Amino acid sequence: MKKLLLIAAAGVLVGSTGVVWAKGDAAAGQQKSMTCAACHGADGNSASPDFPKLAGQNEAYLYKQLTEFKGGARVNPTMQGMAAPLSDQDMQDLAAYFSSQKVARGEADPALVKQGEAVFRGGNLDTGVAACMACHGVNGAGNAGAKFPALAGQHAKYTEAQLVAFRALGRANDPGQMMRNIAAKLSDAEMKAVASYIQGLQ
Repeated sequence: MKKLLLIAAAGVLVGSTGVVWAKGDAAAGQQKSMTCAACHGADGNSASPDFPKLAGQNEAYLYKQLTEFKGGARVNPTMQGMAAPLSDQDMQDLAAYFSSQKVARGEADPALVKQGEAVFRGGNLDTGVAACMACHGVNGAGNAGAKFPALAGQHAKYTEAQLVAFRALGRANDPGQMMRNIAAKLSDAEMKAVASYIQGLQ
């Protein structure tokens, strides 16, 4: 009995919303993902840089974002409308499906690579900016256990928009205000460069 409880506990995480997360059913998620395809692509690789790529994203992070759109902790009128009718199981299944897909990598602007890599790998000691890789991994794979998102291959335009939103306090669903504190110290040039570098990460 103890062994069964330990196995069950290992597969369950509690999100910031207090909702219990368990691994979803990717096959069921694929069936439920048709309404997501218009913006995010059938496999989670969005064609438009305005919409994030979901393919290969950490499952717990995707689930967290959906619950926070639904609950209002993350504000986006379109996504709040999309998430409103979803059940907890729906969100778990969608997260499982998109996380199981392979992200299509992009390319960085060669003119921005040097500065973008410097910020991603080393931050900016003069302004107190932490290195992105400290939380998001050397290759941008994120940290699933901490619900830190994978960044590698994400559209530069979308990433830059999120950094701007964190800096302007328009996005505030980051634990401990981590991203808001970092973005507040980033210059426009640093945001653009690191977002481009992330797009080209393999």
